[in-house]
Amino acid sequence: MLSFIDIAVIPFLHDLYAAVGYLGVFLAMVVESTLLPLPSELILPFAGFLVSDHSIEPLTHSQWNFWIVVVVGVVANTTGSLCGYALGARLGRPFLDRWGRFLLIRPHEVDQAEQFFARWGSPTAFFSRLLPGIRSVISFIAGVSHMPIGRFAVYSTLGAIPWTIALVYAGTVLGDNWTQIRDALRPFDTLILVACVAAVVVFVAWRLIHRGPDRGPAEA
Repeated sequence: MLSFIDIAVIPFLHDLYAAVGYLGVFLAMVVESTLLPLPSELILPFAGFLVSDHSIEPLTHSQWNFWIVVVVGVVANTTGSLCGYALGARLGRPFLDRWGRFLLIRPHEVDQAEQFFARWGSPTAFFSRLLPGIRSVISFIAGVSHMPIGRFAVYSTLGAIPWTIALVYAGTVLGDNWTQIRDALRPFDTLILVACVAAVVVFVAWRLIHRGPDRGPAEA
C-alpha cells in the first residue's frame, strides 16, 4: 500500500507544484490534514527539495522560499484540521461506526480517544500532530469528541509547526533524494511515539498531583 501511495503521489505532487506552486502545497496539506492519508512525509520534503534546487515557483516567479513553504504548510494544516473537525462534529460517531474501518479507524480507538479528550483535554491535539498516520484522522475524532474548537485549533497549529519545519528542512538536506524521507523516518516512528507517550504520562501525573482531593475530574 505504501509503495502504491508513493508511486501515485510523487508524480501528482510534481505536476501540482509545477502548475500552482505554493497553492499546491496548501491544497495537498489541507487534504492530508482533513482526513485522507495523503502523506505529509512526501508533500513537504518535495517542497523542501524545490527550495534547495533553486526552482522557480510559478505563482511568484521567484525561487521557492523555505519559510514561505513552512507558513503555507502550517496554515494548510490548521485549515484541514478544522475541516476534519467540522466533519467529525457533523457526522459524529455513527459515521465512524459504519465507515471507520475503511479509514483504518477501529471502534475501540474512538472510545479511547473520546475518553482521553474528555478527561485530559486539548493537549491531545498537540501530541497527535507529531505522530505519522494518527495525525491524518485525529481532527475527525476531535470533532466527534467535541473538543473545544478554539483550543483544538491552537494545539493543532502548535503541533504542526515543528513537524512542518522538520520535513521541509529534511527535503532541503536530502536534495534530489527527497523521496528517501519516508524510509529515513521509519526507524524514528517508535522513538517519536515513546516520547509523546512519556510527555502525556508526565502531563497526566501533573494533573493528578495538582487536583485537589475534593475536586472531580479536571476539565478539558
